[in-house]
Amino acid sequence: MAKKPEPESFMDMFARFGRDLKMPEVDVEAIVSHHRKNFEALERSVKATASGASSLMSKQREMLQDALREITDAAQSLRVPGNPQEMLAKQSDFAKRSFEAAVKNAGEVAAIVRKSGEESVDILRSRIHESIEEIRDSIEKKK
Repeated sequence: MAKKPEPESFMDMFARFGRDLKMPEVDVEAIVSHHRKNFEALERSVKATASGASSLMSKQREMLQDALREITDAAQSLRVPGNPQEMLAKQSDFAKRSFEAAVKNAGEVAAIVRKSGEESVDILRSRIHESIEEIRDSIEKKK
């Protein structure tokens, strides 16, 4: 079977288009390089977001395992016949620990989401500043 040629990338098509136009004073390679950097920054931003999502899923899995372990332990300790005050104290303690764990876990999840979002935005913000500097430099070169 004949092998299909690799499709041309968007950046290669753009570069070829610019060269084919043969417009004076247009640095097609600089434009392509500029946009390549934009795409690379976007890719890093997406990877940071994906990494944050992966961390979040791992934390949620850990939280679920801890909760199931706590519930199992609590259920086993409540099956043993004892006096009502002792059982009530155990239930109260379980409820207190569950609430504290939920608050702690919510804080950790919020921190993971915040860190991931900040990292992603910082990558894009940095690229925007670089892009502005590149544009400013190209304008000053033409003066």
